[in-house]
Amino acid sequence: MQVLKAYKFRLEPTEDQKHLFAEFAGCRRFLWNKMLFMNLQRLKDKQPIIRYHEAAWWLTLWKKSDEFGFLAQAQSQVLQQCLKDLDRAFSDGFDRKQPLKRMPQFKRKGLGDSFRFPQSVRIEGDRVFLPKVGIVRFRESRSIKGLIRSATVSRRGKHWFVSILTAIEVDEPVHESSTATGIDRGVVNLATLSDGSVFEGSKPLKRLSKKLAREQRRLARKTKFSNNWKKQRERITRLYIKIADARNDAIHKATTIISKNHAVTVLEDLRTKNMTASAKGSVDEPGTSVRQKAGLNRSILDMGWFEFGQQLGYKQQWRGGQVILINPRNTSRKCSTCEFTDKGNRITQEQFSCTACGHAENADLNAAKNILAAGLAATACGGIGGQAPYEAGTRGAVMQSLPLAA
Repeated sequence: MQVLKAYKFRLEPTEDQKHLFAEFAGCRRFLWNKMLFMNLQRLKDKQPIIRYHEAAWWLTLWKKSDEFGFLAQAQSQVLQQCLKDLDRAFSDGFDRKQPLKRMPQFKRKGLGDSFRFPQSVRIEGDRVFLPKVGIVRFRESRSIKGLIRSATVSRRGKHWFVSILTAIEVDEPVHESSTATGIDRGVVNLATLSDGSVFEGSKPLKRLSKKLAREQRRLARKTKFSNNWKKQRERITRLYIKIADARNDAIHKATTIISKNHAVTVLEDLRTKNMTASAKGSVDEPGTSVRQKAGLNRSILDMGWFEFGQQLGYKQQWRGGQVILINPRNTSRKCSTCEFTDKGNRITQEQFSCTACGHAENADLNAAKNILAAGLAATACGGIGGQAPYEAGTRGAVMQSLPLAA
């Protein structure tokens, strides 16, 4: 089977190369926004949208024009990849089978600046050759294995990074473990396993929230777009990067340990985006407990529940394991011993005590045991590789046991 794997390194470009990177990213952003605007106008007029081949024709026309001739400065395949990404984004946005997808959005300068080279990328020691850019040094922290498929250059703060996507032919992986575990994600602890293991998580936003607020107040007192304002904004950007890195590091450590020790992991099928929606409501129908809900949303996002599920999924695939998604309904109210379900069983956020049999233990541990039992029941009912064990709208529990690449 073929495994796709990405290697990300920090680049050390010259000033001229940084200028080229900024030009490429700017041209890609302009092309995305202009083509998106044209498609939204077509949708408004109830006309078919511009697909990739027609968009490529428009791109060729714009390159030869006086108004948009600057697009010719960017590497041609970078812009073609942009049009393909936009075309795929519209297809996903219209696909009812993918409820988590949404329509493409306009891109802002400085946020998510990136571009992709689909071919002609070469690695020469600690240097990478990029078309129309030349040879760029990078910090080689590990060796690259496999056939290079593409290279994506992205900006994070003031630094540029390259992600090398490779394809490797490997034997079908077989997980070295034979155990299964249920995982309850929480806001106090990142993950509680049904065997009693607990991963606390880093909670970087909570730890650095006072410092972040102080730096943001300093920014608000400065003249917008002045040199001091730009320096202060750079400090805040570095702080946000520090928060994201700390969160990602904690999630990577937890998911690596879990995927190594358990062949089957069971998670609740949580829609994190819906769970963290604001409760403020509207002017006509204002929400209730807005501050409490905002605090809960902040804690959920600080833990990184969605990223935890994503990382656990691909790491289990690499090792030949599986991830089962189960219906989250009543997992925290059900007794893991007698299966009696009642909202009165959950005394506090941390304490669970069954009103029927008297069983008492940590609430997250009890929920993790219920999650594991539901996952094993789904396995017994033929949920693996076949019909989903339950349905929630158009979204059902699935087994992440598909091949890594076609």
